[in-house]
Amino acid sequence: MRPLIVTLLLGGQAQARFDRLRAAHFPPERNHLAAHVTLFHALPGEDAEAVTADLAAAAHRPAFEVAVTGLRSLGRGVAYTLESAELAALRAGLAARWADRLTPQDRQPHRPHVTVQNKVDPAAARALLADLSAAFVPERVPARGLGLWRYAGGPWEPVAEFPFAPDRT
Repeated sequence: MRPLIVTLLLGGQAQARFDRLRAAHFPPERNHLAAHVTLFHALPGEDAEAVTADLAAAAHRPAFEVAVTGLRSLGRGVAYTLESAELAALRAGLAARWADRLTPQDRQPHRPHVTVQNKVDPAAARALLADLSAAFVPERVPARGLGLWRYAGGPWEPVAEFPFAPDRT
């Protein structure tokens, strides 16, 4: 079975802005996805039922914000860096639950980010990093839930969304 991917879902305005940046700067022939925050890259596809139950339980929590703290070079691309104690704790809990299912990539320390450019000439990536860095202002964006996807050889197929509880403050 094709692997499962877990993402953090961002609020509408932030998602739209990252999608616009990705559409403008990602090579069109490689841009099969909307902007995203990957939490787990490849969980076993045959575990879909258990993963779904775990994500539903994990999403049963208040919504929270994620800090967009800067930009980083990917060598051949650019990503916005994210920080959130709530996100770190959420991911750590899921990683502990799925420890025996994680790939080496998903066992690595998690560095949340949104990639807006990849697979380009390093000079083009350096230029975009300089441009975006010059105008960067830190901000906080809402995290609205968790997404579950199935890898489809490039594109991802949506499986389910697990919204967080609405913020009642």
